[in-house]
Amino acid sequence: MLSKIDKAILQLDRALQTLTPKVAKAQRANPAHSETHSELNSSEIKHAAGLMRINHTGEVCAQALYAGQALTAKLDTVRDEMEHAADEEIDHLVWCEERLYELSSRPSHLNPLFYSASFMIGAGAGLISDRLSLGFVAATEDQVCLHLDKHMEALPAQDQRSRAILKQMHIDEAKHRQAAIDSGGYVFPAPVMNVMTHVSKVMTKSTYRI
Repeated sequence: MLSKIDKAILQLDRALQTLTPKVAKAQRANPAHSETHSELNSSEIKHAAGLMRINHTGEVCAQALYAGQALTAKLDTVRDEMEHAADEEIDHLVWCEERLYELSSRPSHLNPLFYSASFMIGAGAGLISDRLSLGFVAATEDQVCLHLDKHMEALPAQDQRSRAILKQMHIDEAKHRQAAIDSGGYVFPAPVMNVMTHVSKVMTKSTYRI
């Protein structure tokens, strides 16, 4: 059984892998690799990069959220589920990062701030109850799917490489949402979801450029 120090070291390692560029490794091939490069003008490149930066930061938040929840989960089954979901989200993190560099851009400078905030939220939810923690996962993934839908529509029509990444992310996020609900996650009421929507706008508006 891992000691508190061991767990702290593992959490620090995950944070460093998440926040340090080109360190995390994907287990699956990047969906963008099956699509050809298309010519984008400067404004299209800037817009696509802004959207992919938002999605990359979203994956940074997901890593932190799952890490915090796994740390405080009361049931081993819930902890294992959180860690498995986090492993799949690493693929998304790497894919978005690779696409950002293809677009001659970079991840958001605000990622450490969002990682810290998301980790505390995840750990806090896990301390309250596993059901709340799972419900928060489901609600978060629901918000992510809405963002992905909007971003796939907002991308330049010819940017199929970015779109291929977002399509696979949408499939995985929807699966994570359903798994959390099936495991007993609390279904948040509409007012709570509305608050989460407003909070998420802070992240999307700030990381589009910064």
